[in-house]
Amino acid sequence: MTRVFTVSGSIVVDVPPEAVYEAVSRPADMGRWSPENLGTTGDTEDGVLAPGDRFVGRNKRGRFRWVTRCTVTAADPGRRFAFRVHAIGRTRPRLRGPIATWEYRFEPTGTGTRVTETWTDDRRAWPAFLAGAFDRLVTPGRTFAEFQTRNIDTTLRNLKRELEGERGA
Repeated sequence: MTRVFTVSGSIVVDVPPEAVYEAVSRPADMGRWSPENLGTTGDTEDGVLAPGDRFVGRNKRGRFRWVTRCTVTAADPGRRFAFRVHAIGRTRPRLRGPIATWEYRFEPTGTGTRVTETWTDDRRAWPAFLAGAFDRLVTPGRTFAEFQTRNIDTTLRNLKRELEGERGA
């Protein structure tokens, strides 16, 4: 089986691109939408982040918890937000190396914004057999690409529900 390094999903949200960007570019808030991310640690600055800014993300999968060190790589208001994950650990992100890149693109539509979330597996140096074995161990028998496809779909649906609900409130 060929290893998949990138997966993405899209959804149309009935709010302007700038409003979606404002929400997504605040990693502390990601835990409100993501099934796996819990936001950021207390030592991460609040607010919209800029290229070069770092943050520590908190994550969970079942009972397992871990943190990741991330660096913002793109912050173009209303158009694109991206960051790379480059360290991981149980309580502090000590194990360094390329892990993943997350990107969000925002395209205006007739009624709002098409949001595209993309996950890229940055573990390119890992042999396919090792990555496959690791993935099946930590993602209940799936590859990370399959697992992240489901997570992306859930995150986008939750983001849409919240942002459109705020607009109607």
